[in-house]
Amino acid sequence: MILVTGGTGLVGSHLLYFLLKSNTTVRAIHRRSSDLISVKKIFSYYTEDSENLYKKIEWVEANITDIPALTDSFKGITHVYHAAAYISFDPKHYYKLKKSNIEGTANIVNLCIANDVQKLCYVSSVATIGTPIENGLATEKTDWNPEEKNSVYGISKYGAEMEVWRGTQEGLDAVIVNPGVILGGGYWNSGSGAIFKQAAKGVPFYFGGGVGIVDVKDVVAIMLLLMKSTVKNERYIVVSNNVSYKELLTAISLKLNKKPPKKEAPQWILYLLSGLDWFLSVIFRAKRKLLKATVHSLYKKSFYDSSKLKTQLGYDFIPFDETVTRVATAYSMESSASDA
Repeated sequence: MILVTGGTGLVGSHLLYFLLKSNTTVRAIHRRSSDLISVKKIFSYYTEDSENLYKKIEWVEANITDIPALTDSFKGITHVYHAAAYISFDPKHYYKLKKSNIEGTANIVNLCIANDVQKLCYVSSVATIGTPIENGLATEKTDWNPEEKNSVYGISKYGAEMEVWRGTQEGLDAVIVNPGVILGGGYWNSGSGAIFKQAAKGVPFYFGGGVGIVDVKDVVAIMLLLMKSTVKNERYIVVSNNVSYKELLTAISLKLNKKPPKKEAPQWILYLLSGLDWFLSVIFRAKRKLLKATVHSLYKKSFYDSSKLKTQLGYDFIPFDETVTRVATAYSMESSASDA
């Protein structure tokens, strides 16, 4: 039996579909507050029989920081896909990030070892990849630099990777995937989904940086390939294209029949707005909307090399235009249905 953590998230929900499609017996853990309905919605993208497919999942209420409940979830498990993570770039949330991402991953690793799990696949992030000394593409060999302006999220994911590597030293076979910004439908209020939602309203400005992107279907396909392969104790950058934010926002806007952004937003204005946002959050105890770390990332060109993955697995990524078209179409259909 296979165990999936983070099954109600973007990667996890798509992963569950493809595991079930191959008639795999699947157990998935979820928190009490998890949105299980979203999983059914993701399944409906692929099949008209989403309800029956969903019923095949053995759901277990557990948190990766709750060791007793998590221990019960590991009974009879042979393979584990660990996609659960707490996502935040707010320094205020460092201890929550540490608790969930580092300690939670340590719990998963320890239980994998204790239960003789055959293989673990951990979903990390390109946030744990360092920046090349010279301008160029970062690879799996580009070392993490603790002196850089690393986000608290990146720090926690790097710590989680260290727990996985520790597990491999104790006999656990594991693979790590480091995806860039993951494009996929279904979750329009967070991650890349929020970009599509904002583009649908119109985006007058673009930002000076760039980022590595990848289709969620590629991420899942690669995870499945790695787990079925003899590859172990390796990590792989999973990025199909390196694009500027102008290119990304333009492509999405055009697919949504909106005008693409024409002007670059000055960085100093966003830093000013970030400072104002901080001040208002202190005065009114409001949630931060524009973090300094976010502004920094919007003007940084973070580009990555996936040649290791392509060479070793012979994998061909879904074309960028095909991904944007599919996700934009899904957003348009769902927003039209909700307005009806």
